Amino acid sequence: MSFRRERHQARPAGGLSRFLLREWLLIVSASGFALTSIHAGGLPAYSSRELQVLLVLLALLLAIKGLEESGLILRLSRGLEGGKAVPFKLVTATFFLSMLVTNDVALIVIVPVTLALGIEGKAVVVILEALAANAGSALTPFGNPQNLFLYWYYGLSPSEFLVSIAPFSLVFFVLLAVLSLFLRAGGTGEPPIRAGKTRPSSLVYGALLALVLLTVLRVLPVSAAFLVAAYVLLFDRRCLRIDYSLLLSFFFFFGLAENMKILLAPELRHAGHVFVFSALASQVMSNVPATLLFAKFTTHWKALLWGSNVGGFGSLFGSLANLIAYRLYVSHEDTNDTGFFTFAFLALGYAAFFLGVGLCFLLGMNR
Repeated sequence: MSFRRERHQARPAGGLSRFLLREWLLIVSASGFALTSIHAGGLPAYSSRELQVLLVLLALLLAIKGLEESGLILRLSRGLEGGKAVPFKLVTATFFLSMLVTNDVALIVIVPVTLALGIEGKAVVVILEALAANAGSALTPFGNPQNLFLYWYYGLSPSEFLVSIAPFSLVFFVLLAVLSLFLRAGGTGEPPIRAGKTRPSSLVYGALLALVLLTVLRVLPVSAAFLVAAYVLLFDRRCLRIDYSLLLSFFFFFGLAENMKILLAPELRHAGHVFVFSALASQVMSNVPATLLFAKFTTHWKALLWGSNVGGFGSLFGSLANLIAYRLYVSHEDTNDTGFFTFAFLALGYAAFFLGVGLCFLLGMNR
């Protein structure tokens, strides 16, 4: 309660800066959409495939929100606090959870639990969780927004996708798991957190999430995603409180990418250029918009898949998941080491970034 009160009191002085930090992706995408549409002399055309991506993403966000509201995800994550090797359990749980409910949601669930635990060395644990979320989410088409787009946009099969990106995720899983085992997270004497009750709606939203995943894998038609929206509208409207700015950002970036394709015309022909440019662009503009932009210029989907996921490491802007982990940590009332955390976050992040670049070239995914 005190944390919320402090935020409320500070709002008049820093409300605009917080809004800009929180919604920078939407602001940039909308501005780019408007400027390029003016320059191109008209609004861009949207393909049916792009509209399908928006529908599936909407259904995915609604289903995950339902699971959050039911208390199931939080209850599962809080079961990790007991016993030994707590950092290992937290990092590996983040990795596997991000494969199913996206890297952003995995961090929104796990990081607050980590900060509430009575352990030491939370800063490094949170950083490893952020890296694990980016690495784990890369393994599935529905683990992060850019994967969902690439899987749908290029019409990939599950086996094509998995075989291409598995080395990236598995190498980082082993590395992060080993590093977490070396962390000594001694107790601080604080009482452990208690898990709340799980609502019966968790079964419904679990089934709806399975429906969305089957839609992503093309086992079910895209129209099945409407069932998720229909259920929420009819029976559980509180779950309509999802991240609409992400949906709008996607909408604007689809249009921006189409405008850029018209304005720039030439295609990026070499896969190595696609990988390098998409990875570097992610450091400035985040891997989601970088993916949407470069997809319009290339058929080298493997290089783009690797570039966008490797680009999630490194800077705070490389991935929205990075910003989420960073903001959750530095805004917590019990943390007072922002300088150390920022330095360590960037140091470990860029170590992972350059390792990912080297791995890509070693495996020939840039060809």
